[in-house]
Amino acid sequence: MTTKLSTDSLPKVIFFDAMGTLFDLEKSVGEIYQQFALKYSVKTDVESLNKAFIKSYQAAPNLAFPPKTSQTIAQQEFIWWKNVVQMTFKQVEVLDEFSNFTDFFTELYNHFASKKPWYIYSDVIPCLQYWQQRKVQLGVISNFDSRLITVLKALDLEHFFTSITISSIAGFAKPDRNIFDLALKKHGFIAQQAWHVGDSKNEDYLGAKNTGIHAFWLNRDRYSVNLENQLPNLSSLG
Repeated sequence: MTTKLSTDSLPKVIFFDAMGTLFDLEKSVGEIYQQFALKYSVKTDVESLNKAFIKSYQAAPNLAFPPKTSQTIAQQEFIWWKNVVQMTFKQVEVLDEFSNFTDFFTELYNHFASKKPWYIYSDVIPCLQYWQQRKVQLGVISNFDSRLITVLKALDLEHFFTSITISSIAGFAKPDRNIFDLALKKHGFIAQQAWHVGDSKNEDYLGAKNTGIHAFWLNRDRYSVNLENQLPNLSSLG
């Protein structure tokens, strides 16, 4: 990785999105759901599951919970995801075929907290090492749940980051500026001293930009030189 930036122009902290930026799924959600459903003798097709999941996920409220509740964050996360998955299988009309949906979902939920379904993009570790060597602090801001900490540990990425800010715990989800402000406070920097990189134009790029953070849109698949602050990969950061 090369850069022409001077030391004075370097950011004090760079924030990264998690899924879709640092790592992603080896298989589609539909493939994984189908695989686990078959263990419970429930058959359906991958394409239908993928479409149903997208609808269910988009229809769900933000994965961000208010602080005052009788349930723990972990309980709320579990219920949130159970509702999304339940609605997914309801849409493909096989929900009633599960003899014990809670057992199925619990096994599925734990799978996504492990290393098994994930892979790290090839440009990630060189990028993180590059900026760490330049004494730039690194953080994660993600619309994820607390399993993210376990996943980052399993992928041996956690040690790169000074802070990990997760929407379900923060109580705010990107593009809400509050989650960016919370992350900045952890480092003691102002927005103008920070960069943010993520694969979502709305949640990551516009969310960070509207907070005053210097934002980059990581657009690996549809990169266009005509769009401002767009990166084809993390190797081009800087």
